[in-house]
Amino acid sequence: MLCLVDLVVGLASAAVALVVRFGSSMVEPHNRGHLWITVALPFAWMVALTLNRAYESRHLFVGNDEYARVFQSGLALTATLAVASFAFDFRLARGYLIIAIPSVVVAGVAMRYLARQQLHRSWARGERLHRVILVGHEVAVAEMARRLRRERFHGLGVVGACLPQPEGSLEGYAPGLPPTLGALEDVPAAVARAGADTVVVLSCPEMTGAALRRLGWQLERDDVDLIVASNLVDVAGDRTTVRPVDGLPMLHVEHPRLKGGRRVVKAVFDRVSALVLLIFAVPLLLAITLLVRLAPGAGGPAVFRQVRVGKNGRPFTIYKFRTMYVDAEERLAELLDRNETDGELFKMRRDPRVTPVGRWLRRLSLDEIPQLVNVLKGDMSLVGPRPPLPREVANYPSDMRRRLVVKPGLTGLWQVSGRSDLSWEESIRLDLSYVENWSLTMDLAILARTLSAVIRSSGAY
Repeated sequence: MLCLVDLVVGLASAAVALVVRFGSSMVEPHNRGHLWITVALPFAWMVALTLNRAYESRHLFVGNDEYARVFQSGLALTATLAVASFAFDFRLARGYLIIAIPSVVVAGVAMRYLARQQLHRSWARGERLHRVILVGHEVAVAEMARRLRRERFHGLGVVGACLPQPEGSLEGYAPGLPPTLGALEDVPAAVARAGADTVVVLSCPEMTGAALRRLGWQLERDDVDLIVASNLVDVAGDRTTVRPVDGLPMLHVEHPRLKGGRRVVKAVFDRVSALVLLIFAVPLLLAITLLVRLAPGAGGPAVFRQVRVGKNGRPFTIYKFRTMYVDAEERLAELLDRNETDGELFKMRRDPRVTPVGRWLRRLSLDEIPQLVNVLKGDMSLVGPRPPLPREVANYPSDMRRRLVVKPGLTGLWQVSGRSDLSWEESIRLDLSYVENWSLTMDLAILARTLSAVIRSSGAY
């Protein structure tokens, strides 16, 4: 399907470039060379994607690597056309190239995004999932089964488990866990019995290198995928490399990028973007200010100020449009027993302290706009972990304080993944994952997903 889509995208982009650049003169003898290029460009585009491994299943439908390879293919195709035009002394029209290549790249990324969304919706309904057998000890298998069931966008559906002891069971760990289909040596038989197409081997001392190699040979006959899961938690692929040492594959893990030139670029991008957005948002800021001040039962200032904890534990004052009545903090104690989330956060879908205007502002995330001032001041970043309250930080365990090594963000993985609908544990895991795997590409992807999250109003209350 992707091959067909890319072929159509390449042909459409080349045709648009030909018509826009040459118009009615495209059939003239001196322009016929571009007509042949238009015919060949879709196939050249597919070759560029293939050489950049954009069709390999490990790069498809999960993560940003798929989109990056499409951009790389566009750069490679541009360079190839430039070299070919020089080598064959063909005067390639710059206007044609400027239209064709960006069009094919943007359209290619957009179509892959749409294909990904369609597939993710199918996975969320339990359709088209890979049938997975988990191999390992009970605790590890139960945790992995719960995670894969919670995060269906990976496309992995667990249908069974093989444990070190044949009499082992997952019944006592959580409801709805997969059945035990045998011991470690029964994996090939379990795959055949369950109709599985993927085996995931978790950390397990009994599964030695020789045993894993033999399992790979057995699964190879039926073309069943073998995945070996490491003990690394939320470490992105670009931080890991496999280097063989005397025939033994060693997984090398790079430290997260917390300093350096890219952090400087991020800081400059944050402040320039915040300044530009604030300038364009001035009319909206004034309108919301009047709306908050003039709302029935409003009283008090339009902008709410609160102390939050920033980078390295430094407190700062955060700015938000006020969405609650002025006595909200005094009324908190009487509502604590109605908390609808776990951990240190207090959340209620129908919080009586929220004003009618405030509920509307929260649904559209308009109450967050004044935080652009915090970004401009350097207290916050456009993208980062959620800015915590001091009482939350006081109860952090040692691992959780890791999220304080970077600036908090106006948006982040927590917001584009569900916001208030997330559990406390899941929101912390997402924040830590961002800290460990930050990149400029991830920031841009989160900013793009933020718009979608705001439109859907998912988890906003």
